Amino acid sequence: MAFDVVRVRRDFPALALKTAHFDGPGGSQVPHQVAQAMADTLCSGISNRGGVTAAERRADSVVTGARAAVGDLLDCPPGCVVFARSMTQATYDMARAMAKQWREGDEVVVTRLDHDANIRPWTAAAEAAGATVRWADFDPATGTLKVDHVAEVLSPRTRLVAVTAASNLIGTRPDIPALAEAAHAVGALLYVDGVHLTPHAAVSLPGLGADFYACSPYKFFGPHHGLLAAARPELLEQVHPDKLLPSADTIPERFELGTLPYELLAGTTAAVDFIADLGGKGDGGDGGAGGGGTGGASRRARVAASMREVEAHEEALFDRLLDGLAAIGGVTVHPAPRPRTPTVLFSVAGHSPQAVYEHLAALGVNAPAGSFYAIEAATRLGLGAPGAVRAGISPYNDAGDVDRLLSGVRELAR
Repeated sequence: MAFDVVRVRRDFPALALKTAHFDGPGGSQVPHQVAQAMADTLCSGISNRGGVTAAERRADSVVTGARAAVGDLLDCPPGCVVFARSMTQATYDMARAMAKQWREGDEVVVTRLDHDANIRPWTAAAEAAGATVRWADFDPATGTLKVDHVAEVLSPRTRLVAVTAASNLIGTRPDIPALAEAAHAVGALLYVDGVHLTPHAAVSLPGLGADFYACSPYKFFGPHHGLLAAARPELLEQVHPDKLLPSADTIPERFELGTLPYELLAGTTAAVDFIADLGGKGDGGDGGAGGGGTGGASRRARVAASMREVEAHEEALFDRLLDGLAAIGGVTVHPAPRPRTPTVLFSVAGHSPQAVYEHLAALGVNAPAGSFYAIEAATRLGLGAPGAVRAGISPYNDAGDVDRLLSGVRELAR
């Protein structure tokens, strides 16, 4: 079945404003199903989790439903899903907690390709624990991070390797299963930033080999918060974060400080259900580990099938975008790695990144400029903080959006 982008676009109220959104890498637009789920939760009788009143049971159902939904999205146990204010907060909290077990002489590996949210929490935790930080570089000419780049800084003292599953700046997709094998060979854990990969591919923690995987629902049609998933319960059991005395010490609750934002969790469940239906509505499904529907394929199977259709749709549009940019004189792409997510970073000769951004915005095309918190990568590419213009394809983009972007760049480049 061909991906029905016309049907998909109808579910996004924001698209009625006729803006072409290439700002998905910074946060996707939200379908009405997600907004409705959040509103329904806020307007229902709800309280702290419990089992006595209907309001308590409703809150508990929202939390367990969201864990099940994320479990289906990432192919991981629902009980290994931790919710947080953001991916950045989740990573800082985990880094501080894990660092309690590090000693002087232990080593932590980070990469120049990563978003700063998967660098600075680890370097700060390592410094506090007296551990050594080892840096893995990437090839700025190709934008690729190879296994050898990481393997050469591993040692028997490596305790953790932090790496991105896809660069939010240039889209590079490192070989995570091979990196996991290399990290595990020296006894290290692998912590993966999946923020930029999750909206563009069917993610399976067992397939990746990652020990921890962090991402952000607002990048895949959901509300603004973050989450962390562990591959196995024992990985969370052995980590002891600071917590209030009366708060639960069970997992995953020991990592969740205070009352959870129930409306955001309801929106996340709705976002996963929306993804499961992207490949065609009305297919039923038993909802996987805890979702709705009866009969037919599980929600996990439907998510995986939908994401395969999304990848094909995005790849076709991305080829159209790359071919169009290549045909415009004065446009430079920084760089063009494969494999990659449908994300391109480019400059237009004679115009600052901010000027290109503003020119396109005036035409109703949102393609922002900057280094997007990937400051190490932008510096390594010779772009620094000003960075360049980033355009990312999302499932709700169509050929008309791509042509509008190319027309705006062509107009500026004349």
